[in-house]
Amino acid sequence: MLEREKIVGAKLYYMSTEPYNERMLYDNKITFQRITAGKLRTYFSLQNLLDLFKMAWGVFGAFFKVFTLYPDVVFSKGSFASFPALVAARFFRIPVIIHESDSVPGRVNVWAGKFAQKIAISYPEAAKFFPPGRTALTGNPIREDLMRPSGLDAFRELGLDHSVPVILVLGGSQGAQKINGHMVSLAPRLVERYQVIHQTGEANATEVQELISGLLTRASYEHHEGNHNASRYHVYGYLDSKKMRLAAEVATIVVSRSGSAIFEIANWGIPALLVPITNSHGNHQRENAFAYARAGGAVVVEEENLTQNILIAEIDRLIENPLRRAEMKERALAFARADSAEKIAEQIMAILLRHQSLIS
Repeated sequence: MLEREKIVGAKLYYMSTEPYNERMLYDNKITFQRITAGKLRTYFSLQNLLDLFKMAWGVFGAFFKVFTLYPDVVFSKGSFASFPALVAARFFRIPVIIHESDSVPGRVNVWAGKFAQKIAISYPEAAKFFPPGRTALTGNPIREDLMRPSGLDAFRELGLDHSVPVILVLGGSQGAQKINGHMVSLAPRLVERYQVIHQTGEANATEVQELISGLLTRASYEHHEGNHNASRYHVYGYLDSKKMRLAAEVATIVVSRSGSAIFEIANWGIPALLVPITNSHGNHQRENAFAYARAGGAVVVEEENLTQNILIAEIDRLIENPLRRAEMKERALAFARADSAEKIAEQIMAILLRHQSLIS
């Protein structure tokens, strides 16, 4: 409590190429500082030449911005946009803390790990890339509004039947085309036994809804039945925090990619079927998925092996085995590390206060 009182007046800045979420920055009284940065791709591209100049210009600009602000501590997630600020922080000997979200770290974090005072990692597998004395397994921070119980009847709020299992499909903000396509084709079979909440990505929502409505209408016509199961398939382009929390409360299983969503799923304790993106940078989605599967919270189907029959077979296998789902829930919650944000914040505060005492 004493430490928290000492930093009540702390100023927070977010330095990047884009503000990410302007409303969130404003609500949390964080000032955005724009810089230029360039990506260095691992494959041949003429864009790399242009981005070298952008990166050099970004570092030059970051020197002035960081010198003007002269923060007590720099916290970095290690994307390409963090590189200019990290170079400046190292030059001015400003303490750095980094956090690595993936099981295989990106190049910026591997480099920054050589001089960062503290390194927080989300997966045990990432530890081998960093100095052991300065590295701690913290897990990945999750937004509090996604973890707080809704206090509502989630089935009623979402228009669902309490007695029918629910599949939650998360495609990320951009959607997952291959998952979307198979789910659409399987819709008539799925609604016979399950309810589906399908987050498609906003760009895909209208098309997916039209395709599913057409398939379900045709299926009911061919079987000479009323379209009584069509209401079991719910398409959302985007799930805001409230709807995501409600969906998590009703989900029997979740089908998802394997980026940062893994940690939300783990904190919810929902058994997962993960389909990692093929050839993601550093193959990190595949590595993340199998790391989480080894922890016991998920099964993995690689994208190149994903077919409609395999997808529905894995869904059936999970939903029909409540004992396995109970074990997966237990393993997921153990993996989640719900105190991740607090642990990282404590380290930031400790270094901030120590740095202030040295310069005062």
